[in-house]
Amino acid sequence: VQLQASGGGLVQAGGSLKLSCRASGGTFSYRVMGWFRQAPGKPRAFVSRIAWNTGLTFYTGSVKGRFTISRDRANNTVYLQMNSLRPEDTAVYYCAASVNSLVYTDPHTYDDWGQGTQVTVSS
Repeated sequence: VQLQASGGGLVQAGGSLKLSCRASGGTFSYRVMGWFRQAPGKPRAFVSRIAWNTGLTFYTGSVKGRFTISRDRANNTVYLQMNSLRPEDTAVYYCAASVNSLVYTDPHTYDDWGQGTQVTVSS
């Protein structure tokens, strides 16, 4: 299965972007999908995750109330709606997926990754 992320771009502070990540090319067996981000010179950091069957969501504190993760089960796609963007949200955003339902913030516990999409927020 391949994960294809899209939707990044350049936006002014306070603006919005919506990222998409579609899983294709095989049998979908993921139980969790999530988003991470990596700013220059920093480690990859957890942003949000969603349990595929229940829709239960989890966010890192800095994005709560601004970002919303959702999924389209019919199209094996996960979304990240990002509102009230700040310059510190600038990073490459990666989608990730796991067949294990008990994964949360540790990137090493995810099985597959998308290619990354750049989000740049100007001040």
